[in-house]
Amino acid sequence: MAAQAWERDEPLVLGRTTLRSRLLVGTGKYASFEQTREALEVSGTDCVTVAVRRVNLDRNAGPSLLDYIDRSKYVILPNTAGCFDAATAIRTAELARELLDTPLVKLEVLGDPKTLLPDPVGTLEATRELVRQGFDVLVYCSDDPRLGVHLAELGAVSVMPAGSPIGSGLGVLNPNAIRILMELVSVPVIVDAGVGTASDVALAMELGVAGVLLNSAIAGAREPLRMASAMRDACRAGRNAHLAGRIERRLYANASSPLEGVIGVRG
Repeated sequence: MAAQAWERDEPLVLGRTTLRSRLLVGTGKYASFEQTREALEVSGTDCVTVAVRRVNLDRNAGPSLLDYIDRSKYVILPNTAGCFDAATAIRTAELARELLDTPLVKLEVLGDPKTLLPDPVGTLEATRELVRQGFDVLVYCSDDPRLGVHLAELGAVSVMPAGSPIGSGLGVLNPNAIRILMELVSVPVIVDAGVGTASDVALAMELGVAGVLLNSAIAGAREPLRMASAMRDACRAGRNAHLAGRIERRLYANASSPLEGVIGVRG
């Protein structure tokens, strides 16, 4: 059935890749590869992230996550999770391109293993080099708008500010910074990390971001498949609410039905 005019939306374009879904989903922390596959299906995503350094690439050593991802259905977005300096992140991206035959990479250069906050200097260094090598770089970063501007100027195809620290479940802590970032860059802004539940996704999408990337919020839920469904619906609802345009916030009441002309009501 064809979508109604008000239901239509433009696709999400990330460099040379076009996605239908604006929910990008990670593949870590699930109870099993089978549960991972089911959660991806329920979420409605068509782009999944894979931590290259944590994937078994030797088929003789047992099952691999890659055996459970149908590449005819999903775009694989390799990431450099677990890298704490630019050189390691660059090598990991190069390995991913060779193994998975994709120009896409989600760049992560982390500052330390305790906070898992992105290191801005290493992130800028690795972005510059990977863009030079022809990668389509999606960059995980802090929500500092000026840092996002520099990353976009270097050629990143998407800037991905953290809503809050990785795996924290705190949601979007600084929506104003993300609003400012969206005003300053022309590339898609995708909220990445910190999402805890469906309302966090809806809030992020209502801000006008291009998408949300999450993992722990689904994999760590009491019922991951039910949460995957909730995240799918929240992403769509938040996007539609943004496109529809919310009403103006008012300090006082504003009657749904006009009171002018109603008998007994004073003007």
